[in-house]
Amino acid sequence: MTTTVTGSPASPVRGGSPGAAGGRARRRARLSRGVRLTLLVAFLLVFLIPIYVLLVTSFKPLTEADPGRAWALPEVWTAEPWRVAWEKLAPGIWNSVLLAVPGSLISAVLGSMNGYVLSKWRFPGSDVLFTLFLFGMFIPYQGVMIPLVQLLVKLNEVTLAVTGVPGVFYGSIPGLLLAHVVYGIPICTLIFRNYYVTIPDELIEASRVDGAGMLRTYWSVVLPVSGPAFAVVIIWQFTSMWNDFLFAVFLTGPQSWPTTVMLNNIAGAQTVPYSQQMAAALLASIPTMIIYVLLGRFFMRGLMAGALKG
Repeated sequence: MTTTVTGSPASPVRGGSPGAAGGRARRRARLSRGVRLTLLVAFLLVFLIPIYVLLVTSFKPLTEADPGRAWALPEVWTAEPWRVAWEKLAPGIWNSVLLAVPGSLISAVLGSMNGYVLSKWRFPGSDVLFTLFLFGMFIPYQGVMIPLVQLLVKLNEVTLAVTGVPGVFYGSIPGLLLAHVVYGIPICTLIFRNYYVTIPDELIEASRVDGAGMLRTYWSVVLPVSGPAFAVVIIWQFTSMWNDFLFAVFLTGPQSWPTTVMLNNIAGAQTVPYSQQMAAALLASIPTMIIYVLLGRFFMRGLMAGALKG
């Protein structure tokens, strides 16, 4: 006797094969990458439009440099606008270098010391002092302009009486540098304090056990790992000092005008020399671009340090 067992038919697999699902996922990923790439290219083109107009216009003779022909390529390419712009802007560029290079370095050193003390060598009232530092970030330039001018005039009188040299502070680069360094201390202190909070306290305690004092610990332990924070502060202060216009107009004289004031003065009486202005604008922006290229890879690392701790 033979017994036959009949099984129920197999139910169909729902959702398709794994290979088909993987293919759809790959197509969606390619589509997503394509959309992102298209958006990035579109944003890049929008960003480069002003640079294109600046660059093209800077190589046009004055007869072609007209707003109605801003998009057109020059019929006659010439470097004369660059030569004239350099002759007019060179003294201002040198004054800006004398201002921004030492000013950004001094601001970085002072901010580093302040941030180190306020983060690793706490003392009674340190939080109150740090809060007062932060208040300095919110004081507008216009609110301190008159007392700042009066202070620099008094410093001129003191230095004249002591050294016999007139106009050391008000009307010259040292006074402008002093104003920017003092005004930049709050933001520099904040950046360094947030960065030093991320340094383990055990390192500081170990240096104390080894007999190192405050300055020795700063020099041997803290300073060697402060590169990203220094990059952020130098970029910040260099850009701020290089692009400053208000302090420069009020606190310096014609012999000490930095790039921004000289750039503002490149104008014609009857016609506007657009090509010279465009060339001068590009010349004035080159130093800040160099700073970003050299230090930009440290910028976000140092700026975000301390965001999750302290």
